[in-house]
Amino acid sequence: MTRVLILTASYGSGHNAAARSLADAFERAGTTVTVVDHFRELVHPVFDRLSRTLYHGLLRRAPFLWGAGYSLGDWLASDSRLTFGVTRLGTGRLAALLERLAPDVVVTVHATPASAMSTLARLANRVPPHTTVVTDFVAHNQWIAPHVDRYCVAAAEVRHEYIARGIQEERIVVTGVPVRAEFAQPADAAAARAALGLSLEMPVVLAMAGSHGALGRLHDVARALRGLRRPLQGVVVAGRDEGLHTALARLTEGTPVRTLGYVDDVRRLMAAADLLVTKAGGMTLAEAMAAETPLLLYGSLPGQERRNERFAARTGIALVARKRAELTSLLDHALRAPDLLEHLRARMRRLRRPDATRRIVEAVLEGGVPAR
Repeated sequence: MTRVLILTASYGSGHNAAARSLADAFERAGTTVTVVDHFRELVHPVFDRLSRTLYHGLLRRAPFLWGAGYSLGDWLASDSRLTFGVTRLGTGRLAALLERLAPDVVVTVHATPASAMSTLARLANRVPPHTTVVTDFVAHNQWIAPHVDRYCVAAAEVRHEYIARGIQEERIVVTGVPVRAEFAQPADAAAARAALGLSLEMPVVLAMAGSHGALGRLHDVARALRGLRRPLQGVVVAGRDEGLHTALARLTEGTPVRTLGYVDDVRRLMAAADLLVTKAGGMTLAEAMAAETPLLLYGSLPGQERRNERFAARTGIALVARKRAELTSLLDHALRAPDLLEHLRARMRRLRRPDATRRIVEAVLEGGVPAR
């Protein structure tokens, strides 16, 4: 039986969501799968907690610093001395893990374990074939390492970016971003609305900001929905932040906007919505495209989300608001223009890859390893 090792990291929810989707699909394909959090299990749990606290603190209080660091990282090679050894963290324990588990293939869904695998290969360790799955709609230097065998990327545009940075084209497979199995199946909008207690007669606007809702600007979205002078139904998802949930519930009390906490069935919410207002996380974009839910992007954080946002705007799958006034104006415009929403859906149909998870599993198990 084929043994698969998936290396992930708990920075944002997208990497772990991708890892879970892939693990489920590999298991359905009859393999034995082990999922390991690189920072928590191969570096140190204290380092994992402290670094995640710093990461989320920067995103909440000084996002421009994260954006500056992200841009700097894109100028540096993943093995540059100026990364201060971050990309080599955990390599000792990773080597021991590879020796103990003896996986037939390794899949990484985060840049640091991808670089760590490459470092082991450079140091003449025996490593199995290694595929890295890029979970954003951009190319970034910290994902690029000399000994990565295969890159699975979100779209043809991203593939072109990697080729432009010197990666052999036969090493890059356009698969899409892995999403949960339910997104590969069509969903009935009327049934979804009925299950959620939503009317068929009025448009539905869904607002989300990932599992950490406080990292978005959901207060602005709730106020904009509350202030629109037109019939609508709003659903604002606060995620795991109970304080935010309480504050948004107070803000929307007595309005046609309801507030929810963490929701597991995102597929049903997207099926019910005419428009999704969200920041541009890679997993959110992939799921919205799979569900063909038109996007209005707002509150995207500097760094990968702003670059995802540019991809979405250039490819015509989203509207983009940077300021509160633009948010209100674009919300009103989109709800008045069903042809515009249909245009966004049509563009999504051309780019969507709801079967990305299956494509990646097939590439890893059947595609072989391109010669270096």
